[in-house]
Amino acid sequence: MSKTIFITGTSTGFGKLTAITLANAGHSVIAGMRNINGHNAQAAAELSAIANIEVVEIDITSDSSVNDAIVQVIAKYGKIDVLVNNAAVSGFGLLEGYSLDQVRKMFEVNVYGVLRTYQAVLPAMRKEKSGLIINITTGASGHTLPFMIPYISSKLVVESITEGLQDELAAYNIENVSIQPGVYPTEMTNGSKTGVNADKAEIVAEYGDAATEKFNALGTALFGKMAKFDMNPQTIADGVLELVNMKKGERPLRFPMDAIAQGTDKEFIDARAAIKAKWLAAYND
Repeated sequence: MSKTIFITGTSTGFGKLTAITLANAGHSVIAGMRNINGHNAQAAAELSAIANIEVVEIDITSDSSVNDAIVQVIAKYGKIDVLVNNAAVSGFGLLEGYSLDQVRKMFEVNVYGVLRTYQAVLPAMRKEKSGLIINITTGASGHTLPFMIPYISSKLVVESITEGLQDELAAYNIENVSIQPGVYPTEMTNGSKTGVNADKAEIVAEYGDAATEKFNALGTALFGKMAKFDMNPQTIADGVLELVNMKKGERPLRFPMDAIAQGTDKEFIDARAAIKAKWLAAYND
């Protein structure tokens, strides 16, 4: 059955592949992106030429832009069955090397952007008593790495939002799922898309060559793993399609898709769920 699906951040990477994959599967896709008449005009034209895709302007850092986009889509299609929160920015560098303004930029997109789309789409989904919201996060969803602390922290907040809302929205049959993609070769990782990076050069300099060498070693290891495990971004698009087509009530809270983890991500998620169940039992006893 065809669904109306709104995806954010569709100009590149996972978002673009997901829009194309879902449209080819027969779903009505609203491909959201910024500056469709500016620097993303080519991407917008490319997606618009594909059957079942409509490109819509949305800046997830703007309350009015998000609200206007959702209102526009609901007015035309009657409802939004699925929201895919894909738009995000990455960033690298020492935590002390980040100004607070730079961290705020990261959270404005990765956290508040997700909250904006939730608040815009939930009234209509609650009215329908139906909906699916898929949030793209990172890794195994519960740990962090050096030189990526602001980025991973923002994604862990989205994990918390997803988990908490799964309970709050259960009465309205609105399902929430987070996808943990691991590391894939997209514009966010190959340097072609500017990230929100550490900006206090004087602090970075004080850490010296040792920190730089450690950062470079981490990057080399990650890129080596991507090549070794042939990490194809299409895997994430296919995963979103699988979740969309899954029977209501059978979708998992977390959906790890990281071959590099070799099953440890699933093990971590299962262990975390088991410990939470024990914690809840202790508090409710």
